[in-house]
Amino acid sequence: MFSDSYTRLVGYVGGGEDPADPADVLAMQMVLQIEKADPPNKHGLLVAAARAAVLVCLDERGEHGGPWAAGLDAWCDARIRKIARRARGKQWRDVQNLWGVTAEHDGCRARAFVPGRVGDVDQRIRKLQIGGTDVDGALPGGEEQAGDVDGLCLWLNPGLEMSVGKSAAQVGHASMLGVELFTLGQAQVWYGAGCPLDVRQADAARWATLRDAVAAGTASAVRDAGFTEVAPGSMTVIAERASTASVRGV
Repeated sequence: MFSDSYTRLVGYVGGGEDPADPADVLAMQMVLQIEKADPPNKHGLLVAAARAAVLVCLDERGEHGGPWAAGLDAWCDARIRKIARRARGKQWRDVQNLWGVTAEHDGCRARAFVPGRVGDVDQRIRKLQIGGTDVDGALPGGEEQAGDVDGLCLWLNPGLEMSVGKSAAQVGHASMLGVELFTLGQAQVWYGAGCPLDVRQADAARWATLRDAVAAGTASAVRDAGFTEVAPGSMTVIAERASTASVRGV
């Protein structure tokens, strides 16, 4: 019954008041594998992060009656929040058995976990550092040619400066919102293919075109709450269908 997970994402409206107790805030934890000796590249890490987030949301364990359903339902009924952390070596291996999905792209790995109360975060995740996630490498731009992939392209706002950790959370949100650009059948096929997508850096002209697409309902935008790094209401990432954007796949 893939339709439960699809409907949850397509029906997401966001907003709502924060709980009085900060420990009751609901968030998806994300862990980026950043080894000291062989660090990942920025592009591969962001693609992996975006795929991991949406793979958790569309996983069959999140269907009605599944073990992940309650956590995903509660999270999508509140504000969508993600917290990105870094891990290496044993730290990375230790979190692989916690509820979540690991995605890989170009040798880069990220794992997203089933959302829950911030106060209940497993100690193996809680002890991981939130800062220090920046890595080398540039994102491809809109002028580059790519293969024919029926997926998503996630474009970062050229007017914002965001850390890799912040960007990972934002593209993770964009991959979720981008599900609304598929019909149910198309989304199921996309999920079955591993949720192919790309992450790119928009220039000013491309961003203006994308904003028009958002207004027309043919693209989906992430508007950040402004808790960290950017001003409230900032449009951080825009998702569009990759068949339109002609992007590379996984």
